[in-house]
Amino acid sequence: MISQFLQDAFFAAIAAIGFASISNPPRRAYLYCALIAAAGHSSRWLLIECLHWHIAAATTIASFIIGILAVLISPKTKVPAETYLFPSLLPMIPGMYAYRCVGGLALCLLHQSESTFMHYFYLFATNGLTCFFILLGMAVGATMPIFIMPKISFQATRNN
Repeated sequence: MISQFLQDAFFAAIAAIGFASISNPPRRAYLYCALIAAAGHSSRWLLIECLHWHIAAATTIASFIIGILAVLISPKTKVPAETYLFPSLLPMIPGMYAYRCVGGLALCLLHQSESTFMHYFYLFATNGLTCFFILLGMAVGATMPIFIMPKISFQATRNN
């Protein structure tokens, strides 16, 4: 179980570094992106695997943790919180749920019998709703710390 936890944190960190490199942040930001992503993604893993939370609720809490860490680190490094926030959130994008949602919709439209249609519509709806609520949780969880701590979050690039 510990190896799975560390593996989850490691791959989230690698993904965050890759996503951060797209936006060309300062070099000192890469380490913090990796650490914040590892903390957030592994906390989501713990909530799902150990406490048996639903992925949408666990993602909301993990996004909140990522937001808190990004806001707290940004003034110390003089880099906006968003530089850490967005790359750290991207490994939690629900790609498989979106893929299954679109696949369910396509199969739903291809089948004529009502029972088969309803089965694929069920797959479309459950995966689509799960994807939507994960994305909503990510947005709400990540932006709440910015509004909770406005003095800290907006002082990162100001001269003190």
